[in-house]
Amino acid sequence: MSLQSAIDSIDRDGFRANVGIVLTRGSGEVFLGGRLGGRGWQFPQGGINRGEQVEQALFRELREEIGLEPHDVEVLGSTRGWLRYRLPRQYIRDRCIGQKQRWFLLKLVGDESRLRFDATDTPEFDRGRWAEYWTPVREVVYFKRRVYVRALHDLGKLMFPDGLPAYPEWWSEIESATPGRELKPRRS
Repeated sequence: MSLQSAIDSIDRDGFRANVGIVLTRGSGEVFLGGRLGGRGWQFPQGGINRGEQVEQALFRELREEIGLEPHDVEVLGSTRGWLRYRLPRQYIRDRCIGQKQRWFLLKLVGDESRLRFDATDTPEFDRGRWAEYWTPVREVVYFKRRVYVRALHDLGKLMFPDGLPAYPEWWSEIESATPGRELKPRRS
C-alpha cells in the first residue's frame, strides 16, 4: 500500500474521497490551474485525508494548490452529494478505482495577486488562467469530463440564477469524443 493510500479516505467501493473547487471572480469566468509540466488544465482539487472534515480539506487544498486562505474567498455553495468518476484501467493503483468528489463554488474576494502556486514543496500547478464558464469541460482530461459537466451544471445555478450560459459551439465535438452517454445533463 502506498503512503498516499494510507492517509487518503477510500471507501469500500474503491472511490477516493476528494474535494473540487470552482473558483470565480464574479464575472462568470472560472479559474483553471495549469498542471505542472504542461500536462493540461483543471480545477483545483484534492483528496480528503482520513479523519478530515470535507470543509477542512476544501481550505487545505485551496491553500496548497493556489495559495488562497479562507478570508480570500466566499463559499457560495456546494454540490449536495458526491460526484463520481472511474479511472481508466491504466491509472488504477492499489484499491482506488476512481474518485468521489464534493464540489464547492467559491468567489474570490481577495486580491488576485494572492494566487500562488508555490505554497507546498510539491505543487500541482505552475500557472493559472480565467476561462469562460464551460471551457474546463474541453480542457480537462477526458475521464473527468462528465463530473465537470455535473459540477458546473449544479453550481452554475448559484452563479447564473436566470439560467446557465449556452453550451459553446465546440460542445458536440467534445461530446462525440467522450465515451458513453451525452454530456448534457437534463436541465431542471
